[in-house]
Amino acid sequence: MDRLVGTVVRGLRAPIISKGDDIAQITVDSVLKASEAEGFALKDKDIVAVTESVVARAQGNYATIDDIAYDVKQKFESDTVGLIFPILSRNRFAVCLRGIAKSFKKIYLMFSYPSDEVGNSFIDYDMLDAAGINPWNDIITEKEFRSLFSNTNHVFTGVDYIEYYSGLIRESGAEVEVIFANNPTSILKYTDSVLTCDIHTRQRSKKLLKTAGSKTVYGLDDILTASVNNSGYNENYGLLGSNKSTENSVKLFPRNCNELVNDIQIKLNEVTGKNIEVMVYGDGAFKDPVGKIWELADPVVSPGYTEGLVGTPNELKLKYLADNQFAGLKGDELKAAITKYIENKNSDLKNSMESQGTTPRRLTDLIGSLCDLTSGSGDKGTPIIYIQGYFDNYSV
Repeated sequence: MDRLVGTVVRGLRAPIISKGDDIAQITVDSVLKASEAEGFALKDKDIVAVTESVVARAQGNYATIDDIAYDVKQKFESDTVGLIFPILSRNRFAVCLRGIAKSFKKIYLMFSYPSDEVGNSFIDYDMLDAAGINPWNDIITEKEFRSLFSNTNHVFTGVDYIEYYSGLIRESGAEVEVIFANNPTSILKYTDSVLTCDIHTRQRSKKLLKTAGSKTVYGLDDILTASVNNSGYNENYGLLGSNKSTENSVKLFPRNCNELVNDIQIKLNEVTGKNIEVMVYGDGAFKDPVGKIWELADPVVSPGYTEGLVGTPNELKLKYLADNQFAGLKGDELKAAITKYIENKNSDLKNSMESQGTTPRRLTDLIGSLCDLTSGSGDKGTPIIYIQGYFDNYSV
């Protein structure tokens, strides 16, 4: 009988992870128990993925607002700073902001508009057009912004982030002045000390600020790159990828992920004899069509993965083959022809007409997005994802 099922994705339940737990062994045990309980055999080229959250929890990779404040204070000589391009997130940024604000007497808080970097909107472009605002050039004060736009609350949460972030800064003992601009160098009209909070555009922002004469420029990726008073840290991403843990602490992005995935791969091979690929995943990389929010608030989708997950898909477009090369065939003849074509496909289909319309993204970004959608961000209790058949095609 012909094979009727392609890729299969399973969310695996695991124990609640605490600091000091052996996450590698827990992952291996969870896979083996699930395989036995659900009756599926482990195979070469299967993929096991572990969410970054439980990896960081096991590592105890946490920091307090005081740790954040201490490190920020060491980096800035001025008691005034321009804090630019924060994302609008109680989970991602609010606790970080509390720590940052403790280090200064005054903060110029510069939001991008009409939305933050990952798509959380104050307003939409139609409202800007109606108001005659050019978002590429115009710098707007908070008073002007409020007079132009009556409702700037977040579309899903209902939070007024202008007031919320301003309130957190004041509660931390600093004065705040809010402005809106999309050119990072706009902040230099107010101060030459800048902490840029954008994620994927941070290197460009830093470059432009330094070129324009900023005295001091750091990004969130420069804060807590080393331990402060025995705090957690991330040498590559600093505060980027952090999440709220408590009102006074954050869980940072995990460290040493490549070591972890290789360890898991070796352990699984020792037990099963199979070569199973392993990755750590965070946010997926996809965009919400209603709220226009781009999911990826982490600096990368995957901070660690085994060698077999390097690269991009090398796939043919089946409907293109059926409508073109084999347009005159049907049924078993069509199936046989396409199967043979796939079996003999070029190892590099880049720029090939037969591959047009396939997804030109890295494997880790695609698989990580699949994992994030499977595990969700709530109470599913499946921090480990097991994928089978991902590298198969119609000919297998």
